[in-house]
Amino acid sequence: MNAQGTVFRYHDNVDTDVIIPARYLNTIDSAELAAHCMEDIDATFVKRVKQGDLIVAGKNFGCGSSREHAPIAIKAVGISCVIAQSFARIFYRNAINIGLPIMECPEAYDGIAAGDKVAADFDTGKITNLANGKTFQAAPFPPFMKELIAKGGLVNYVKARLKK
Repeated sequence: MNAQGTVFRYHDNVDTDVIIPARYLNTIDSAELAAHCMEDIDATFVKRVKQGDLIVAGKNFGCGSSREHAPIAIKAVGISCVIAQSFARIFYRNAINIGLPIMECPEAYDGIAAGDKVAADFDTGKITNLANGKTFQAAPFPPFMKELIAKGGLVNYVKARLKK
């Protein structure tokens, strides 16, 4: 499993209220959530993001409320991976539960700029900035987590297991 795309870079403490503003929480439709992803922090994000792009952020990404809407919006807009110095614990769990790959790598934040092309290898944890050749090491996903992400999240993973 891998991700490769252009980077959208954000600062520390990006909270769930700017990932998906509370005024859009009256829906669980992923396409509707995607249409408003990041709009309060980056009004042009949804117009510029392409399938497979990545988010690189500072510390405590996804802080704030425990809503699953935030990682759903990020995944639905086409982001293939979020790399951050650190994640809020509930956001981390929600992201994995819905099948959004996330990697914690403190060094990557300083070595990756907005607009850089980046590749992330989930098997090895290697993150490569294709713009400047720098590499960074995150923890690789354990087999269970890779399977959960490949199935599209916890619900699909459990459904597949029950069919066996």
